[in-house]
Formats: sequence, structure tokens, C-alpha cells
Amino acid sequence: MNKLFFTDEHVMLQDLVRDFAKNEVEPLAREMDATGEFPHDLVRQMGDLGLMGIPVSEKYGGAGMDTVAYASAVMELAKVDASLAITMAAHTSLGTVPIVLTGTEEQKQKWVPLLASGKTLGAFGLTEPEAGSDAGSTRTAAVKDGDHYVVNGSKIFITNAGEAGVLSFTAQIIEEGIKKGIGAFTIPTDIIGLKIGPKEKKMGWRASDTRQLFFEDMKVPVENMLGNPKEGFKMFLKTLTGGRISVGALAVGTAEGAYKKALKYSTERKAFGREIYKFQPIGFKLADMATRIEAAKLLVFHSAWMKDQGKDVIKEAAMAKLFASEVAMDVTTEAIQIYGGYGYVAEYDVERFFRDAKVLEIGEGTSEVQRLVISREIIKDILKK
Repeated sequence: MNKLFFTDEHVMLQDLVRDFAKNEVEPLAREMDATGEFPHDLVRQMGDLGLMGIPVSEKYGGAGMDTVAYASAVMELAKVDASLAITMAAHTSLGTVPIVLTGTEEQKQKWVPLLASGKTLGAFGLTEPEAGSDAGSTRTAAVKDGDHYVVNGSKIFITNAGEAGVLSFTAQIIEEGIKKGIGAFTIPTDIIGLKIGPKEKKMGWRASDTRQLFFEDMKVPVENMLGNPKEGFKMFLKTLTGGRISVGALAVGTAEGAYKKALKYSTERKAFGREIYKFQPIGFKLADMATRIEAAKLLVFHSAWMKDQGKDVIKEAAMAKLFASEVAMDVTTEAIQIYGGYGYVAEYDVERFFRDAKVLEIGEGTSEVQRLVISREIIKDILKK
């Protein structure tokens, strides 16, 4: 795997993140899940290590690495704690990358160094109560009024919303009563008119920050628009495509974390006088888990590598996200089965991985939506011939 996609620089980053995860994150993971407290110190440490801007150009304060490097870092974090992994992933692929992709040079210089350094967290507001997978039905409206837009509406399930200093969001652009399309803006989160809801109580990802946002006559300067309304819809679709690689990587890490715990447990737990891995049903479970994780990992790294080559990865990212998220759900379920009754107890961690896995089949487009995307793309390929 490493020889196929990794350079020496990738291996060094992977080792750095693995050591950080093992030494700094793992001892706190269970407590963070139990209390739901946001891991401020760990996020600060990630910023100090350069992990909050891995795929961002050094010109803007990032590490100047690629998507393969970024995906490997997300995987290593998720093997230990998915809450911290999604915090970093949402900050990078959703909070930072849209500005890098479509921002003016002035916007990039203003916002990206703060984000890439980890000095402030980023968030991206797309999902609405009436517009989840159907993002084209965005109801948040930005009405132009002179040199600013007046924004009203709401967003829901926004990761990092309560901790972020910079927020990008989408809205219907209305000028002189005419809808111009879906545009995007970047704003500081202390702007007047932005109200942030309480932290959601979630089944998994408990230490990550997820909230609802409300825009109430919020005045946003014209210069805060990213690109133009005609590009807005394409921009957030591109953002979602990159985000699917992130979630795929997070899913692989979640699956691998649970699998390794179950594998180790199978060599320690005895039944009928033998270690349980020696029983064929358990051995076959472990074999299937390992095989599917490797397949998911290849899909994720392949889509990341293709993105780094500048290729269209709509299909590949959807495949990686779909397969890896369903593998994560299956593997974490089997991990609990291998543990038996102990797997249902918080002390043994696999139930945490199981709870963290479910949302992977929902966020960044549900499994059903991924299948729609894939079917559309493979039909498109046939019709081109």
C-alpha cells in the first residue's frame, strides 16, 4: 500500500500522526466520549504539528502536501478517536479548502493562514433542515442591498460550528428580486446576526462540535462572497467530492481501530480451553474484516491519488465513501460480536467505534445518494462511447 501511493514524506507524516494519536489522543479518547467535551488542547497540538493545513500550499501557511497525505492523517487519527478525526477533517476539507479553491487572492491571504496554522477552526454551512442530500434546495437567502447582502435562514448539523472562528456557507443569491443561483460566503463567526445553537447530543462523535446556525438579518459585505453565484453550486459540489474522500478515510480508520482491538482480544480470550481466534467462525470473521478494510483503503487512496493528479473523481470519491462507510459499520458490528457481552460495555471501546461508525453512512451524502451518484457517472461513461 505504502509503496503504491506513498513517498518517504508520506511515511514520515503517517508516523508522526500515529505517534501523536497513540501517545496524546488514545489516553483521552474514552473520557472525551463520556463527557462530550471539545478537545481544545489536542486541536492546538495538531495545529502546532502542522496537521490542520496538510493539503494547503505553504504560501498560505499550510504543509504543502497532497490529498494522499491528508487522507493518511485522517485514517491514523480515526483509528484512535473519530471525534478528533472529524474535527480536523471538517476543518480542512470543508472549512478551508473552499476558500483555497474559489477565493480571491485577498480572501486567501486574509483567511487561509489562520486556518492552515490551526490558530482558528473552520466550518462549512451547507445542510439545512429542508435541504440535506438535496443541497440544491437551499432556502437560506442572501438579498443584495448596496455594498452588502442581508442573509436570513438556517443551517443544521454543522461540524465545528461552536468552536470555529471562520465560517463558509451557501445561500440563494437574490439581486433586484431575481434569484441568481447558489453562492457562498466566508465570514468571521463573531459577525452580528449569526446565532449559534447549543451543541447537539449525538450517538457518536460525541466530542466533536455539531450545532445549528441561524442567520437573522445578517449583513455580509459583498467582498465576502466566494467566487460568484454561477460558480457557487459547482463549488460546493466540488467541496462535497473532496469531503467524501475525507469521510472514506475516516471510515477506514474507524474500521481498522475496531478490527485491531478485536484481533488482539481474539488472541487473549479463551473459550472451551482455546483462544477464540482458533475457532473457524471467529477466524473467518477476522479474515473478512481484514480483507474489506484493505479494499476500502485502496479505494480511498486511489481516489485521493486521482484527485492529486487533477482528475475528475466524482465517481471514485463516491465509491470510496460508500464502500468504506459500509465496511466501517460492518466491521465495528463484527468487532462487538467477537467481544461478546464485553463488546457492549464502554470499557472495551469497540462499542464507541460502533457508535462512531453509523454517521459515516449519512454525512457527506447518504449511502443512497452515493449510489445515485455512482449510477449516474457509470451511465455517463457508457453514453460518451
